[in-house]
Amino acid sequence: MGFRTAARQGGVNAIAGGDGGAGGDPFLRLYRETVEPLYRSVARRARSRDLAEDVVQETFLRAVTHFARAGVPREPLAWLRAVARNLLRSHFRRSTPVATAAGVDLDRLLAPEDRRDDSAAALLECGLARLKDGEARLLEEFHVEGRTMKEIAADRRWSERAVEGRLARARAALARVLAHQKGV
Repeated sequence: MGFRTAARQGGVNAIAGGDGGAGGDPFLRLYRETVEPLYRSVARRARSRDLAEDVVQETFLRAVTHFARAGVPREPLAWLRAVARNLLRSHFRRSTPVATAAGVDLDRLLAPEDRRDDSAAALLECGLARLKDGEARLLEEFHVEGRTMKEIAADRRWSERAVEGRLARARAALARVLAHQKGV
């Protein structure tokens, strides 16, 4: 039985249930295949284990509804990561940064995670949440996920020079957003 059929016949219980074996429920198999990489991806950006777990849980709740209605996307993990990323952005958009943007060194803020303190990480997430999706995603890929310009260029079918220029514009946009937050 396929995912959409299971959803129509038994609702959420049919989707979430199943024996988990080779012939088991398709959503349960999908969950087992994707929950770990999704959690790792979310945990890199979330500042707490509780937040990461909440975001992953909400992502799968949304997946149940969406997949039952529209079917499973061709790349389910990519879809799940996009939903989780949007949920994190919404969370950080609503939150107040623990530090203000006054005198923030953008290079320190965009440094690799192991060299970024909690207040800088909170400020970065709040700033990214206020950028346009394309700008935020580009900065996240390069600075948070550690992808190279060459990798980003290949995925987006851009030249490395185009990635470099767009990164510079995205950094400038982030600096403007952070400067605007000075009074927060």
